[in-house]
Amino acid sequence: MNRLKAVVVCGLVLIFSGGFSLANPSDSTDLVPKPHFASEAQLAAQILSTYHFRKISFNDSLSSVILDDYIETLDNNKSYFLQSDIEEFKKYRYVLDDYTKEGQIEPAYDIYKVFKQRFDERMDYIYSTLLNYNYDFTINEYYNTDRSEEPWSKDEAELNDQWRKIVKSQALSLTLNGKEKNEIAKTIKTRYDRFKKSIDQYNAEDVFELYMNTIAEAFDPHSNYFSPKTSDRFQQNMSLSLEGIGARLQNDNDFTKVVEILPGGPAMKSDAIHADDKIIAVGQGEEGEMVDIIGWRVDDVVTLIKGPKGTTVRLEILPAETGVNGPSETITLVREKIKLEDMEAKAEVIPVTRNGSSFEVGVITLPSFYMDFEAYQKGDPNYNSTTRDVKRLVNELKAKEVDGILIDLRNNGGGSLSEAIDLTGLFIENGPVVQVKTASNKVEVGEDEDPELVYNGPLAVLINRFSASASEIFAGAIQDYHRGVVLGETTFGKGTVQSVIDLGRYINLPEGEKAGELKLTLQKFYRVTGSSTQHLGVSPDVNFPSAFEAKEFGESSRPSALPWDQIKSTKFKPSNQISPQMISALNQDYTKRLESDKDLIQLVDETAELKENISRTKISLNEDIRKKEIEDAEKRKAARNDLSGTKVELEGQQKPDAIDVDDKYLKEGVVILSEIISSVG
Repeated sequence: MNRLKAVVVCGLVLIFSGGFSLANPSDSTDLVPKPHFASEAQLAAQILSTYHFRKISFNDSLSSVILDDYIETLDNNKSYFLQSDIEEFKKYRYVLDDYTKEGQIEPAYDIYKVFKQRFDERMDYIYSTLLNYNYDFTINEYYNTDRSEEPWSKDEAELNDQWRKIVKSQALSLTLNGKEKNEIAKTIKTRYDRFKKSIDQYNAEDVFELYMNTIAEAFDPHSNYFSPKTSDRFQQNMSLSLEGIGARLQNDNDFTKVVEILPGGPAMKSDAIHADDKIIAVGQGEEGEMVDIIGWRVDDVVTLIKGPKGTTVRLEILPAETGVNGPSETITLVREKIKLEDMEAKAEVIPVTRNGSSFEVGVITLPSFYMDFEAYQKGDPNYNSTTRDVKRLVNELKAKEVDGILIDLRNNGGGSLSEAIDLTGLFIENGPVVQVKTASNKVEVGEDEDPELVYNGPLAVLINRFSASASEIFAGAIQDYHRGVVLGETTFGKGTVQSVIDLGRYINLPEGEKAGELKLTLQKFYRVTGSSTQHLGVSPDVNFPSAFEAKEFGESSRPSALPWDQIKSTKFKPSNQISPQMISALNQDYTKRLESDKDLIQLVDETAELKENISRTKISLNEDIRKKEIEDAEKRKAARNDLSGTKVELEGQQKPDAIDVDDKYLKEGVVILSEIISSVG
């Protein structure tokens, strides 16, 4: 196996070996930058502008982007700053580049102090006026949860009205949940007490991290700055990171949104919480108080949700399928440590009856591209790896005489590049799998040199919007070699490689102080055809219904994402097992089923409704309207559940189709694979 060379940021030791002279650090609880922050900022700016894959000059144009992004980081929903504040900040628009290179980071603290002042003013207004406000829920007015396209408030009166609607919406939700007025005021006060305490605890290091992370992300979304505290927490949590409910979260305006359900965890096993659901309250144990988390920082939410394995946590969620206007649900999960075997590849055999013919289809579910490097280096012959496990599963499926194999890569966020290359090698004789271009424009080829072909039968690969990185390399290679059919949704579009640099290695720090770490993008992936997987992702041969648009959920949703581009194709020999004519025929059959197959029709309807709910940001503040919206959402959900239990036989069929799979996407993948099996006889 020809491994791609490890990336080294050459020259850093020579450039920065002299370090910087530092004074004694200031008290980190003051919103005043520590003296060594200047050295860190200079160093980070030099590394980014010199070694980042994207050759961007640290200039006035980048300064303008940094200013806008930093303001958005502090106030992403235009709920605190006034238009006059934004006008005042314009004095920094074209000088942040020069200031950073000179080690002047005071503007970050000046802007933050204005934010803190506005935040305190908002909290005062909530406590003094809005908690006991006499809200009229008969008025037809709306609150928009997404104000990104709205203008900044021109004065305090506009901000007051905006916050009146925010708190009114929260009060109405509590009213619809049966809370009394006094209880509502207490709940909302507790919510903002916790929120205020969280912001009040921000110190100089936190502000510096916010600002430096904004600078790094101006180069691309996967370049970041980690403060010593964040870096230490990450390292400490590595062994514990899989202990909890198994979900990745992020802030979504005032809500905490589920971004990803981790394989093998309580969340996935329960099937009660899914990507894009919003968590609005957390309770400990079976009877613990439900703590309202609307407006919380995601770090604080994670701390509340995590806990020792075996303990219970309750989550109140707004399901994505009914949206912010639908009813909330409370689910109960038992925390557990996700075992390695829960994340490994798994296989099952699904019997299929289609148009009078019966098949056995093997499905291999692959949650990630993993490899136990420690066991491998120790010479353990039984080390875990994606390729070894899938090879074993394929041989087991072949022994069971399956007619075809489907590789399920949905929600697989990637992992080991070498495993993606080796896994592809199980299904092709040999040849290049991926090309990698460095920041110096050198192109290296990751190649499968093993001529062994473990499986040469009918093959399909199932992907979705959250298949990324190594998943995209594998799916793209299978598609480029015409080895199998790729089904599902267009993938995420992450085609870059990052490396982490400890800034403390290159500056002299006072005793007891630590520097942060800089993660920056150094390489970019390309398919064997020369097309990048970056930004555009991998497009399936047959597109399934999708509620997740690239502009919201893909790499292309980030303005600073590296663009798609193309390099020269490398030499490779396609298998030609999948022809354009076959793809065309599969799409024609799929289009026909969209009009006749009840499960597929239902999937299209569900997807359309989910897409609409995700995009809906206006919340009615009229009680009768909200009640009707909740009732309608519950009726639609009940109707879908009733329909899913019915059996329909289509007139003229020789024998009813029989595929015992509840997962509609997987079922459709199995259907298409069965058609491929039929076509190759």
